[in-house]
Amino acid sequence: MWLTMLLTPPGVRVCLTFIASRSPRPPPLWYCLISMVKEGYYFGLPPLVLSAATFLAHWAVLAIILLFLAAFVFYFFRDPERAIPSDPGAVVSPADGRVVVITDEESAGRPGKRISIFLAIWNVHVNRSPEAGTITQMDYRPGKFLAAMRARASVENEQNVISLSTAAGQIVFKQIAGLIARRVVCWKKPGDALLRGERIGLVRFGSRVDLWVPRDVEILVALGDNVKGGSSVLARWPIQADSARARQEQSAISDETLTSAGRRM
Repeated sequence: MWLTMLLTPPGVRVCLTFIASRSPRPPPLWYCLISMVKEGYYFGLPPLVLSAATFLAHWAVLAIILLFLAAFVFYFFRDPERAIPSDPGAVVSPADGRVVVITDEESAGRPGKRISIFLAIWNVHVNRSPEAGTITQMDYRPGKFLAAMRARASVENEQNVISLSTAAGQIVFKQIAGLIARRVVCWKKPGDALLRGERIGLVRFGSRVDLWVPRDVEILVALGDNVKGGSSVLARWPIQADSARARQEQSAISDETLTSAGRRM
């Protein structure tokens, strides 16, 4: 930390402030350093060390540039904790970002709906499981690196397609590379059991995540909504009707039992 403070002249503070201003609640740089995925150290420590070396060599401009680069990398790979909703039937966002597509779409012949989330370069890029379940299939598909905002990116870009079997049904989500993001990283494998909101991987430097749910699932977000991975509820399984029906059946059984026992007129 003392090294970061030493190498942060007013010009660099302006740069760091600009990066942090892109997030609604920017975390301090020290928080990024202690709450970060391991890839952040691989990419961030080299420019930080070089920045220190060039600073000691009195190459101030180069030191500032390298420090800015290191600060950006640490900020990009931050991995904040999230409050995971415990609501029955909730389907949470697999990523931070903005909802750019909500459309009807089939998956393997099954009618459903797709929600696409665009991750800007200043968003948290750690991806999370939208529901508790078991990974039944994982399909890595090499492809193009179109801008993640483009509609064709969902089909043509490099992506990792994860099928998740949950207690309520099957859902599918994709990690999609973008124009700048060139590497899809997944820490899980087929057969792994996931918790809702559990970290599953990331896509480096700007990307897109698609979530497919069956047609009867209720969508709770709208186009343009900003969401957070693991904590924002995107959709809900139709459990309310099932719960009401179960209560009615239980009530009917109880009434019949009480009547037969002579306790109710």
